[in-house]
Amino acid sequence: MKNLRQIRACVAASLILASFAAAPGDAEMLADGGLYIPLEDITEEAVFYPLTAGGVDMEVFAVRAPDGTVRTAFNTCQVCHDSGRGYYVQLGGVFVCQNCGNRFSTGNIEIIKGGCNPVPILARHKITDEKGITIPKSTLSGARALFENWKR
Repeated sequence: MKNLRQIRACVAASLILASFAAAPGDAEMLADGGLYIPLEDITEEAVFYPLTAGGVDMEVFAVRAPDGTVRTAFNTCQVCHDSGRGYYVQLGGVFVCQNCGNRFSTGNIEIIKGGCNPVPILARHKITDEKGITIPKSTLSGARALFENWKR
């Protein structure tokens, strides 16, 4: 009986941990250091893509906004990034800063810039075609400073 309880507890813990893990889609690090995200992976539920650029751990996310457009951002806050907790978790149609609690709607990603919101990856910083989005190495490298204290 004790073993059965332990097995159930392990299964429950695994399911809980799996629900918090950001399961990246089929993003691919390109030979030139850029990141490629297939459009077919992007839905209303954000997909988070962890990566390392110049020795710094970072994260990009992509999400489909209510108007059907694809939005991308660095998963760090423009204001709270130095705190180490300036990153976002999606709750339904909003992203919540884990430092200050600010709530930012999916439809405002890439639209509103500045303030406590995810750092947008604007159209001029990425290449979008009919199959996917490429975020060049220069864009990724340019955001390294925002992640120096990230999740610490």
